[in-house]
Amino acid sequence: MKYEKLAKDIIKNVGGKENVNSLTHCITRLRFKLKDESKANTEVLKKMEGVVTVVKSGGQYQVVIGNHVPDVYADVVAVGGFNAEGADSQDANEKKGLLNSFIDIISGVFSPTLGVLSATGMIKGFNALFVALGLYTATSGTYQVLNAIGDCLFYFFPIFLGFTAAKKFNVNQFTGMALGAVLVYPALANLTAGKPLYTAFAGTFFESPVYLTFLGIPVILMNYSSSVIPIILTVYVASKIEKFFKKVIPDVVKTFLVPFCTLLVTAPLAFIVIGPVATWAGKAIGSATLALFNFTPVIAGIIVAGLWQVLVIFGLHWGLIPIVINNLTVFHYDPILPAAFAPSFAQTGVVLAILLKTKDTKLKSLSIPAFISGIFGVTEPAIYGVTLPRKKPFIISCIAAAIGGGIISLFGSKLWMLGGLGIFGIPSYIGPQGIDRGFYGIIIGIAVAFVLGLLLMLFSGFKDEENNEETKDANKGEALVKQETVVSPLKGEVIPLSEIKDEAFSKGALGKGVAVEPAEGKIVSPVDGTLTTLFPTNHALGITSDKGTEILIHIGMDTVQLEGRHFHAKAKQGDTIKKGQVLLEFDIEAIKKEGYSVTTPVVITNSDNYLDIIETDKKNVNFKDDLLTVMI
Repeated sequence: MKYEKLAKDIIKNVGGKENVNSLTHCITRLRFKLKDESKANTEVLKKMEGVVTVVKSGGQYQVVIGNHVPDVYADVVAVGGFNAEGADSQDANEKKGLLNSFIDIISGVFSPTLGVLSATGMIKGFNALFVALGLYTATSGTYQVLNAIGDCLFYFFPIFLGFTAAKKFNVNQFTGMALGAVLVYPALANLTAGKPLYTAFAGTFFESPVYLTFLGIPVILMNYSSSVIPIILTVYVASKIEKFFKKVIPDVVKTFLVPFCTLLVTAPLAFIVIGPVATWAGKAIGSATLALFNFTPVIAGIIVAGLWQVLVIFGLHWGLIPIVINNLTVFHYDPILPAAFAPSFAQTGVVLAILLKTKDTKLKSLSIPAFISGIFGVTEPAIYGVTLPRKKPFIISCIAAAIGGGIISLFGSKLWMLGGLGIFGIPSYIGPQGIDRGFYGIIIGIAVAFVLGLLLMLFSGFKDEENNEETKDANKGEALVKQETVVSPLKGEVIPLSEIKDEAFSKGALGKGVAVEPAEGKIVSPVDGTLTTLFPTNHALGITSDKGTEILIHIGMDTVQLEGRHFHAKAKQGDTIKKGQVLLEFDIEAIKKEGYSVTTPVVITNSDNYLDIIETDKKNVNFKDDLLTVMI
């Protein structure tokens, strides 16, 4: 497993696998539901190599990984023994706010579909683009085949959401799929082409033709293809019905009688009550959304685009996803996501400006992959790794996004299909009429957002020292120490740990560091701190600096067998010590005569808590020379 160590460290620092109720992932994040979030070591996780940051939102503990999250997720599942995309097993007594519960449900239902949904949308988008460019016509076989591939998931969306919703609500997943399938069953859908028996609720918002009855009860048939709200509500109701039948049906016949009874009760309810009510609610929500954008399109675009990245940070953007899909279902287009298309380009422009201006090697190394990722619409690495920690760049990206979003809404741009992210999402804005004013609005809006983000950042007075976390806090006048220097406790030749004939040290199991071949038999304190451990044989000692760095100094290999001979302590365990203070003396020649090496590893045993441990580039060191730099 490529990320086995990272997986183990993540599981350990979320409180262990016994603290995990469930685990899923999205494009960049591992989404844990923990029994007790206070058991998680959030600060340790944030500083861990391979972790971008940690976000707590929507009832989830989100560990942001980056674009390779599927690989990390697979290893976390394997190491922790979790179920892949595990069903929620949270304590029934766990209490969450209404908003958190809603966001959690929406993300749990839609997250698993996003990859394929984007893929099929991209195929459909490029199909529309190629027709607009005249490469082939909408009546050609090539178009028809590609359109079928692009349309398949969205048309049969209730079946796919029936599966994911079933996992979320702890229902038999094939029962969930069956409920989705019956909603789009062709024979029932085709009945609407005939003459209705009569019209229900005539003259009202709910006016609907009735084409058939079930046990004498009128069934209001709706077009459920591509719909989202009806199937989610239907599966939720099914979860309650299935739970009841599991209690009353004997175990010997549960396998087939529970789904039999659940389908027989839930499916008619879906057609008679749940589906129509959900559809009417969806139309009302869609009409309200369009009314807002039609009334003040520019202001609406500015608000959506300006706040979008803030919503993403807290995972609250999920609350808009059902509205977007509902709009696509009801009106065949959506005005919300076009405005939200600008922020990723604004963020990418800001990161490019930082990349061009910074001379900080570490910041440059973060900015390059963040910029590339941003081009393709994944901005979490840019947000968490580059702009948000420095505040001003993030604010600039929000301003540029708001202006770009306002322009897009001014042009009346519409999303016609769910497609890819970033540049791959551009064809999704080509409508049935081909390239039109709305499509040009998208191009202008994202170009303005990108260029404005770039220029505002370039001329914002950005300086490395003003944005470096190693600078002073102007408000407190105190140094924000983000690194610690560990000086050499010995005089001698520096040797890489990899050359030590002891696997625990050479493979870094005990931490990162170096070894020193001593020229003088004396150990001095490398930091101000506490002598936390002095082995009874005096051959090794552990020090904790005042800043929390834990240092192990181990004199020689297997020297514990000397049982303290030739080692003389000059301090005792628990002493407060100062940098340069003599802690121990040892007889180099006597130790060698007994057949033992005196090569001395100096390692940071809590290396995983830090961003990096930088070794000296000197071949030889004296007492108090810089040996290791701990990047916090």
